[in-house]
Amino acid sequence: MKDIKRELKSMNFSADQLETGFMLLDLAQKFAAEIEPMAGRFDQEGIRCENGQIILPSGMDEIIQKLGESGILGTFIPEQYGGGGMPYTFYAVTIEIIAAACPCIAVAMAVHGTAIDSIVELGAPEARQKYLPKLARGEMLGAIAFTEPNAGSDVGNCKMAADLDGDHYLLNGVKQFITNGGKADIYIVLAATDRAKGKKGLSAFVVERKAPGFGIGKVEEKLGIHASPTTELVLENCLVPKENLLGMPGKGLSYVLRGLTGGRIEIAAQAVGIAKAAYQKALKYSQERVQFDQPISNFQAIQFKLADMVVGITAARKMYLGAAYLKDQGEDFLLASSMAKLFASEMAKQVADEALQIHGGYGYIREYGVERHYRDARITTIYEGTSEIQRVIISREILARD
Repeated sequence: MKDIKRELKSMNFSADQLETGFMLLDLAQKFAAEIEPMAGRFDQEGIRCENGQIILPSGMDEIIQKLGESGILGTFIPEQYGGGGMPYTFYAVTIEIIAAACPCIAVAMAVHGTAIDSIVELGAPEARQKYLPKLARGEMLGAIAFTEPNAGSDVGNCKMAADLDGDHYLLNGVKQFITNGGKADIYIVLAATDRAKGKKGLSAFVVERKAPGFGIGKVEEKLGIHASPTTELVLENCLVPKENLLGMPGKGLSYVLRGLTGGRIEIAAQAVGIAKAAYQKALKYSQERVQFDQPISNFQAIQFKLADMVVGITAARKMYLGAAYLKDQGEDFLLASSMAKLFASEMAKQVADEALQIHGGYGYIREYGVERHYRDARITTIYEGTSEIQRVIISREILARD
């Protein structure tokens, strides 16, 4: 925590922002201490679906509710809508802190934040007043729904249709791999309002889970983050009020891509949290495990692994904080967020792998917990844009700028 606070002090935040922000981070740290002993059980219990309802591991709903009541979930929502009115950077840091304890709760916070960002930036006054106070208090949980069976990395290849019918739109289609699927109360959904225009005919909407025609399809079984629901959304003449349109019709793809740009900062923060947890387990184990009459931390091969871990974690944190700060300043943060997400996710995968290796055979055993970090880290290189997509964005940006 000292390292994080030192980084934040070096940024151009006011004394009041730092004081409030540090209180927020201390609170997140207390939550993390409460959550961490339960994370292994959350992973083993996973999620289940009963009568179309997503059931989280016991105790997880209560934690998310307390995060809302504490104000953490509303960190960067404007004060006029019941939020903390704090810089976005502090929210990103809370995700890192929580991710070190339980990345499933952290990713719920991440997509919740992306949904909030979309409504703050693009929502009609009615939508902002209706949703933001509840999202701030955790009375509603947010999510994003862009991916389809044929539209993963190619987000613009969207087939979900949105047809205007009086004062409502009727949405029809299927979304896939939706984090918080079936658990979130509102979703930012991309759909085609003018199919003849292709990518220029896409629009973004706020869709409520309780809306007529909204349904949950397949619940995915995954390699990692078992306590995070990943589902299909099946919309059949789903009724969405006109005022739930975000921004202008036909501009949805640009809005979604902007939302993903912010979301990548949150996933970078999640990746750093996972890596930090794996490193801490490896460090502790290396100091306790005796081989050849000495702790294995005395061996240079182990020391070099630990050194590389710390370098990677420190660099990745600086990168996502830098991208978040650019976002707070209203500057272009596309390149910074893609670089942060690429580096942090690949770093987390490597750190988790080395942490498992340091544990040797014990690392492969569930009891020691490090194998969970290994499984959880892997998804960070995929969602919110794969590592390959990040390289496309980065190369495109640097070539355009030169």
